Amino acid sequence: MKEGINRQILLVEKPSGKLGLEHFRLVESEIPKPSDGEVLLRVRYISLDAANRAWMHGATYRAAVEPNAVMAGGSVAEVIESKAPGFATGDLVFSHTRRQDFAVLAAKQLLKVPRVGPMTHLLSVYGIAGLTAYFGLLDIGRPQAGETVVVSAAAGSVGSIVGQIAKIKGCRVVGIAGGTEKGRWLTAHLGFDAAVDYKAGGVFKALRAVAPQGIDVYFDNVGGDVFEACLAQMNVRGRIACCGAVSQYDGAPSATGPRGVPGLIVIKRLTVQGFIVTDYFGQRDRAVADLRAWVDAGKLKVEEDVIDGLENTPAALIGLLAGENRGKRMVQV
Repeated sequence: MKEGINRQILLVEKPSGKLGLEHFRLVESEIPKPSDGEVLLRVRYISLDAANRAWMHGATYRAAVEPNAVMAGGSVAEVIESKAPGFATGDLVFSHTRRQDFAVLAAKQLLKVPRVGPMTHLLSVYGIAGLTAYFGLLDIGRPQAGETVVVSAAAGSVGSIVGQIAKIKGCRVVGIAGGTEKGRWLTAHLGFDAAVDYKAGGVFKALRAVAPQGIDVYFDNVGGDVFEACLAQMNVRGRIACCGAVSQYDGAPSATGPRGVPGLIVIKRLTVQGFIVTDYFGQRDRAVADLRAWVDAGKLKVEEDVIDGLENTPAALIGLLAGENRGKRMVQV
Protein backbone atom coordinates (compact mmCIF):
# COMPACT_ATOMS: atom_id res chain seq x y z
CA MET A 1 0.00 0.00 0.00
CA LYS A 2 1.38 3.42 -0.99
CA GLU A 3 1.63 6.10 1.70
CA GLY A 4 -1.25 8.58 1.53
CA ILE A 5 -3.08 6.65 -1.23
CA ASN A 6 -6.52 5.10 -1.05
CA ARG A 7 -6.94 2.13 -3.37
CA GLN A 8 -10.48 1.45 -4.56
CA ILE A 9 -12.20 -1.31 -6.54
CA LEU A 10 -14.66 0.14 -9.07
CA LEU A 11 -17.48 -1.70 -10.79
CA VAL A 12 -16.90 -0.32 -14.28
CA GLU A 13 -19.72 -2.19 -16.02
CA LYS A 14 -22.80 -4.13 -14.95
CA PRO A 15 -22.52 -7.69 -16.28
CA SER A 16 -25.28 -9.01 -18.53
CA GLY A 17 -24.15 -12.60 -17.91
CA LYS A 18 -21.51 -14.11 -15.66
CA LEU A 19 -19.45 -11.76 -13.52
CA GLY A 20 -15.84 -11.44 -14.73
CA LEU A 21 -12.63 -9.62 -13.91
CA GLU A 22 -13.29 -7.26 -16.81
CA HIS A 23 -16.16 -5.72 -14.86
CA PHE A 24 -13.81 -4.27 -12.21
CA ARG A 25 -10.90 -1.85 -12.10
CA LEU A 26 -8.44 -0.91 -9.34
CA VAL A 27 -7.91 2.86 -9.01
CA GLU A 28 -6.07 5.15 -6.63
CA SER A 29 -7.26 8.36 -4.96
CA GLU A 30 -6.38 10.55 -1.99
CA ILE A 31 -7.29 9.40 1.49
CA PRO A 32 -10.49 11.27 2.43
CA LYS A 33 -10.75 13.55 5.47
CA PRO A 34 -13.59 13.48 7.99
CA SER A 35 -15.85 16.44 8.76
CA ASP A 36 -17.80 17.05 11.95
CA GLY A 37 -19.87 13.99 12.85
CA GLU A 38 -17.73 11.68 10.72
CA VAL A 39 -14.86 9.26 11.23
CA LEU A 40 -11.98 8.11 9.04
CA LEU A 41 -11.77 4.33 8.87
CA ARG A 42 -8.97 1.99 7.88
CA VAL A 43 -10.57 -1.11 6.40
CA ARG A 44 -9.18 -4.33 7.86
CA TYR A 45 -11.33 -7.19 6.51
CA ILE A 46 -13.86 -7.00 3.66
CA SER A 47 -16.86 -9.32 3.64
CA LEU A 48 -17.57 -11.19 0.40
CA ASP A 49 -21.18 -12.33 -0.02
CA ALA A 50 -23.27 -13.74 -2.86
CA ALA A 51 -25.67 -10.83 -2.36
CA ASN A 52 -22.95 -8.52 -3.72
CA ARG A 53 -23.80 -9.90 -7.16
CA ALA A 54 -27.53 -9.30 -6.68
CA TRP A 55 -26.87 -5.62 -5.95
CA MET A 56 -25.60 -5.21 -9.51
CA HIS A 57 -29.01 -6.15 -10.95
CA GLY A 58 -30.87 -3.25 -9.36
CA ALA A 59 -32.26 -1.95 -6.10
CA THR A 60 -33.04 -4.61 -3.48
CA TYR A 61 -33.03 -3.87 0.24
CA ARG A 62 -30.33 -1.36 -0.67
CA ALA A 63 -29.62 0.87 -3.65
CA ALA A 64 -28.16 -0.71 -6.77
CA VAL A 65 -24.43 -0.56 -7.44
CA GLU A 66 -23.95 1.69 -10.46
CA PRO A 67 -21.14 1.62 -13.05
CA ASN A 68 -17.96 3.52 -12.17
CA ALA A 69 -18.82 3.51 -8.47
CA VAL A 70 -16.73 1.96 -5.73
CA MET A 71 -18.00 -1.59 -5.32
CA ALA A 72 -20.37 -1.89 -2.38
CA GLY A 73 -19.87 -4.13 0.63
CA GLY A 74 -19.38 -4.32 4.35
CA SER A 75 -16.24 -4.66 6.40
CA VAL A 76 -14.64 -4.58 9.80
CA ALA A 77 -12.66 -1.35 10.03
CA GLU A 78 -10.59 0.56 12.56
CA VAL A 79 -11.14 4.20 13.49
CA ILE A 80 -8.10 6.24 12.46
CA GLU A 81 -9.49 9.71 13.15
CA SER A 82 -12.77 10.66 14.79
CA LYS A 83 -14.78 13.87 14.67
CA ALA A 84 -17.85 12.17 16.10
CA PRO A 85 -18.83 11.69 19.76
CA GLY A 86 -18.74 8.08 20.89
CA PHE A 87 -15.95 6.98 18.58
CA ALA A 88 -12.24 7.10 19.35
CA THR A 89 -9.05 6.17 17.55
CA GLY A 90 -8.58 2.41 17.69
CA ASP A 91 -12.27 1.51 17.94
CA LEU A 92 -13.45 -1.32 15.71
CA VAL A 93 -16.67 -0.96 13.72
CA PHE A 94 -18.73 -2.81 11.17
CA SER A 95 -20.06 -0.71 8.32
CA HIS A 96 -20.64 -0.57 4.59
CA THR A 97 -17.29 0.96 3.74
CA ARG A 98 -17.28 -0.33 0.15
CA ARG A 99 -14.21 -1.96 -1.42
CA GLN A 100 -11.35 0.37 -0.52
CA ASP A 101 -8.50 0.90 1.93
CA PHE A 102 -9.99 3.94 3.68
CA ALA A 103 -13.49 5.36 4.07
CA VAL A 104 -15.12 8.36 5.71
CA LEU A 105 -18.58 7.70 7.13
CA ALA A 106 -21.05 9.40 9.43
CA ALA A 107 -21.23 8.02 12.95
CA LYS A 108 -24.84 6.91 12.45
CA GLN A 109 -23.65 4.47 9.76
CA LEU A 110 -21.32 2.63 12.12
CA LEU A 111 -21.88 -0.34 14.42
CA LYS A 112 -19.22 -0.55 17.11
CA VAL A 113 -17.98 -4.10 17.64
CA PRO A 114 -15.82 -5.56 20.44
CA ARG A 115 -12.20 -6.55 20.05
CA VAL A 116 -12.29 -10.33 20.00
CA GLY A 117 -9.73 -12.76 18.72
CA PRO A 118 -9.38 -13.48 15.95
CA MET A 119 -10.76 -10.33 14.36
CA THR A 120 -12.03 -12.35 11.39
CA HIS A 121 -14.76 -13.80 13.65
CA LEU A 122 -16.41 -10.36 13.59
CA LEU A 123 -17.28 -10.99 9.93
CA SER A 124 -18.04 -14.69 10.22
CA VAL A 125 -19.62 -16.29 13.26
CA TYR A 126 -20.22 -13.05 15.22
CA GLY A 127 -20.95 -11.00 12.11
CA ILE A 128 -23.51 -10.99 9.32
CA ALA A 129 -23.08 -14.70 8.54
CA GLY A 130 -23.57 -15.90 12.10
CA LEU A 131 -26.42 -13.50 12.83
CA THR A 132 -28.20 -14.44 9.60
CA ALA A 133 -27.96 -18.14 10.45
CA TYR A 134 -29.03 -17.60 14.06
CA PHE A 135 -32.11 -15.45 13.49
CA GLY A 136 -33.22 -17.09 10.25
CA LEU A 137 -33.15 -20.57 11.74
CA LEU A 138 -34.29 -19.91 15.30
CA ASP A 139 -36.78 -17.06 14.85
CA ILE A 140 -38.30 -18.14 11.52
CA GLY A 141 -37.52 -21.86 11.28
CA ARG A 142 -38.25 -22.49 14.97
CA PRO A 143 -36.72 -26.00 14.92
CA GLN A 144 -37.71 -28.52 17.57
CA ALA A 145 -35.60 -31.44 18.77
CA GLY A 146 -36.14 -34.48 16.56
CA GLU A 147 -37.28 -32.50 13.51
CA THR A 148 -35.56 -32.66 10.13
CA VAL A 149 -33.82 -29.46 9.00
CA VAL A 150 -32.55 -29.03 5.43
CA VAL A 151 -30.24 -26.18 4.42
CA SER A 152 -29.04 -25.29 0.92
CA ALA A 153 -25.63 -23.78 0.12
CA ALA A 154 -24.73 -25.73 3.23
CA ALA A 155 -20.96 -25.37 2.87
CA GLY A 156 -21.18 -21.59 2.62
CA SER A 157 -20.81 -18.91 5.27
CA VAL A 158 -24.42 -18.98 6.46
CA GLY A 159 -25.40 -22.57 5.66
CA SER A 160 -22.49 -24.11 7.52
CA ILE A 161 -23.56 -22.29 10.70
CA VAL A 162 -27.27 -23.01 10.20
CA GLY A 163 -26.63 -26.75 10.11
CA GLN A 164 -24.48 -26.69 13.23
CA ILE A 165 -27.02 -24.68 15.22
CA ALA A 166 -29.74 -27.11 14.14
CA LYS A 167 -27.60 -29.99 15.47
CA ILE A 168 -27.12 -28.12 18.74
CA LYS A 169 -30.92 -27.91 18.97
CA GLY A 170 -31.23 -31.67 18.59
CA CYS A 171 -32.40 -31.83 14.97
CA ARG A 172 -31.56 -34.18 12.13
CA VAL A 173 -29.70 -32.07 9.55
CA VAL A 174 -29.34 -32.50 5.80
CA GLY A 175 -27.07 -30.17 3.85
CA ILE A 176 -27.34 -29.51 0.11
CA ALA A 177 -24.03 -28.52 -1.49
CA GLY A 178 -22.11 -28.90 -4.73
CA GLY A 179 -19.85 -31.94 -5.05
CA THR A 180 -19.21 -35.13 -3.12
CA GLU A 181 -16.16 -33.64 -1.41
CA LYS A 182 -18.21 -30.86 0.16
CA GLY A 183 -20.77 -33.43 1.22
CA ARG A 184 -18.14 -35.48 3.01
CA TRP A 185 -16.84 -32.33 4.68
CA LEU A 186 -20.33 -31.45 5.95
CA THR A 187 -20.90 -34.86 7.50
CA ALA A 188 -17.39 -35.76 8.69
CA HIS A 189 -16.22 -32.32 9.84
CA LEU A 190 -19.34 -30.34 10.75
CA GLY A 191 -21.47 -33.22 11.95
CA PHE A 192 -24.37 -33.03 9.49
CA ASP A 193 -26.38 -36.25 9.34
CA ALA A 194 -26.48 -36.40 5.53
CA ALA A 195 -25.60 -34.40 2.44
CA VAL A 196 -27.07 -34.10 -1.05
CA ASP A 197 -24.95 -33.17 -4.08
CA TYR A 198 -27.08 -30.91 -6.26
CA LYS A 199 -24.50 -31.08 -9.06
CA ALA A 200 -25.17 -34.80 -9.44
CA GLY A 201 -28.79 -34.10 -10.42
CA GLY A 202 -31.84 -35.85 -9.07
CA VAL A 203 -32.09 -33.62 -5.99
CA PHE A 204 -35.70 -34.64 -5.29
CA LYS A 205 -34.91 -38.37 -5.17
CA ALA A 206 -31.68 -37.82 -3.23
CA LEU A 207 -33.55 -35.79 -0.62
CA ARG A 208 -36.30 -38.38 -0.34
CA ALA A 209 -33.66 -41.03 0.32
CA VAL A 210 -31.97 -39.18 3.19
CA ALA A 211 -35.11 -37.52 4.61
CA PRO A 212 -37.84 -40.17 4.15
CA GLN A 213 -40.01 -38.61 6.87
CA GLY A 214 -40.12 -35.28 5.06
CA ILE A 215 -38.75 -31.82 5.90
CA ASP A 216 -39.89 -29.77 8.89
CA VAL A 217 -37.62 -26.74 8.38
CA TYR A 218 -35.97 -25.63 5.16
CA PHE A 219 -33.41 -22.82 5.23
CA ASP A 220 -33.20 -21.58 1.65
CA ASN A 221 -30.12 -19.81 0.31
CA VAL A 222 -30.49 -20.62 -3.38
CA GLY A 223 -34.06 -20.58 -4.69
CA GLY A 224 -34.74 -22.16 -8.09
CA ASP A 225 -34.85 -25.91 -8.65
CA VAL A 226 -33.49 -26.77 -5.19
CA PHE A 227 -36.24 -24.73 -3.53
CA GLU A 228 -38.78 -26.61 -5.67
CA ALA A 229 -37.40 -30.01 -4.65
CA CYS A 230 -37.59 -29.10 -0.96
CA LEU A 231 -41.02 -27.48 -1.20
CA ALA A 232 -42.54 -30.70 -2.50
CA GLN A 233 -41.23 -32.62 0.51
CA MET A 234 -42.18 -30.22 3.28
CA ASN A 235 -44.27 -31.64 6.10
CA VAL A 236 -47.59 -30.11 7.09
CA ARG A 237 -47.03 -26.85 8.98
CA GLY A 238 -43.39 -26.80 8.00
CA ARG A 239 -41.38 -23.58 8.04
CA ILE A 240 -39.24 -22.13 5.26
CA ALA A 241 -36.77 -19.31 5.95
CA CYS A 242 -35.93 -17.53 2.68
CA CYS A 243 -32.48 -16.02 3.03
CA GLY A 244 -31.18 -15.73 -0.54
CA ALA A 245 -31.45 -16.87 -4.13
CA VAL A 246 -27.89 -17.57 -5.25
CA SER A 247 -29.05 -19.64 -8.24
CA GLN A 248 -30.51 -16.48 -9.76
CA TYR A 249 -27.70 -13.99 -9.09
CA ASP A 250 -25.02 -14.83 -11.64
CA GLY A 251 -26.33 -15.93 -15.04
CA ALA A 252 -29.71 -17.16 -16.23
CA PRO A 253 -32.19 -18.34 -13.55
CA SER A 254 -34.13 -21.59 -13.82
CA ALA A 255 -36.71 -21.49 -16.61
CA THR A 256 -39.29 -23.53 -14.73
CA GLY A 257 -39.56 -22.65 -11.16
CA PRO A 258 -40.03 -23.02 -8.47
CA ARG A 259 -43.32 -24.72 -9.30
CA GLY A 260 -45.87 -25.56 -6.62
CA VAL A 261 -46.34 -21.94 -5.51
CA PRO A 262 -48.77 -21.17 -3.97
CA GLY A 263 -50.53 -24.55 -4.17
CA LEU A 264 -48.20 -26.55 -1.92
CA ILE A 265 -47.89 -23.66 0.52
CA VAL A 266 -51.67 -23.66 0.97
CA ILE A 267 -52.19 -27.43 1.06
CA LYS A 268 -49.45 -28.02 3.61
CA ARG A 269 -50.17 -24.83 5.59
CA LEU A 270 -46.54 -23.78 5.35
CA THR A 271 -44.96 -20.69 6.84
CA VAL A 272 -42.67 -19.09 4.25
CA GLN A 273 -40.87 -15.94 5.35
CA GLY A 274 -38.12 -13.86 3.85
CA PHE A 275 -35.88 -11.77 6.09
CA ILE A 276 -32.99 -9.33 6.14
CA VAL A 277 -30.57 -9.71 9.03
CA THR A 278 -30.47 -5.97 9.75
CA ASP A 279 -34.07 -6.28 10.94
CA TYR A 280 -32.65 -8.15 13.95
CA PHE A 281 -29.73 -5.88 14.86
CA GLY A 282 -31.59 -4.72 17.97
CA GLN A 283 -31.30 -8.29 19.27
CA ARG A 284 -27.67 -8.70 18.24
CA ASP A 285 -26.27 -9.00 21.79
CA ARG A 286 -28.45 -12.02 22.54
CA ALA A 287 -27.33 -13.81 19.41
CA VAL A 288 -23.63 -13.07 19.86
CA ALA A 289 -23.76 -14.28 23.47
CA ASP A 290 -25.20 -17.63 22.36
CA LEU A 291 -22.82 -17.95 19.42
CA ARG A 292 -19.77 -17.20 21.58
CA ALA A 293 -20.90 -19.74 24.18
CA TRP A 294 -21.25 -22.44 21.51
CA VAL A 295 -17.87 -21.60 19.99
CA ASP A 296 -16.15 -21.58 23.39
CA ALA A 297 -17.73 -24.94 24.25
CA GLY A 298 -16.54 -26.49 21.00
CA LYS A 299 -20.10 -27.05 19.77
CA LEU A 300 -19.80 -24.66 16.83
CA LYS A 301 -16.86 -24.79 14.43
CA VAL A 302 -15.84 -21.56 12.70
CA GLU A 303 -14.88 -21.98 9.06
CA GLU A 304 -13.16 -19.03 7.36
CA ASP A 305 -11.63 -18.53 3.93
CA VAL A 306 -9.36 -15.46 4.07
CA ILE A 307 -7.91 -14.03 0.85
CA ASP A 308 -5.04 -11.55 1.10
CA GLY A 309 -4.99 -8.22 -0.73
CA LEU A 310 -7.60 -5.68 -1.86
CA GLU A 311 -6.53 -6.25 -5.48
CA ASN A 312 -7.74 -9.85 -5.21
CA THR A 313 -11.28 -8.87 -4.20
CA PRO A 314 -12.83 -9.26 -7.70
CA ALA A 315 -11.39 -12.73 -8.27
CA ALA A 316 -12.37 -13.78 -4.75
CA LEU A 317 -15.99 -12.71 -5.31
CA ILE A 318 -16.14 -14.51 -8.67
CA GLY A 319 -14.75 -17.64 -7.02
CA LEU A 320 -17.32 -17.44 -4.24
CA LEU A 321 -20.14 -17.33 -6.79
CA ALA A 322 -18.64 -20.46 -8.35
CA GLY A 323 -18.70 -22.23 -4.98
CA GLU A 324 -14.95 -22.26 -4.29
CA ASN A 325 -15.25 -21.34 -0.63
CA ARG A 326 -16.03 -23.30 2.50
CA GLY A 327 -17.41 -21.17 5.28
CA LYS A 328 -17.06 -17.39 5.30
CA ARG A 329 -14.93 -15.81 2.56
CA MET A 330 -13.34 -12.42 3.21
CA VAL A 331 -10.41 -10.31 2.07
CA GLN A 332 -7.71 -9.01 4.37
CA VAL A 333 -6.77 -5.51 3.24
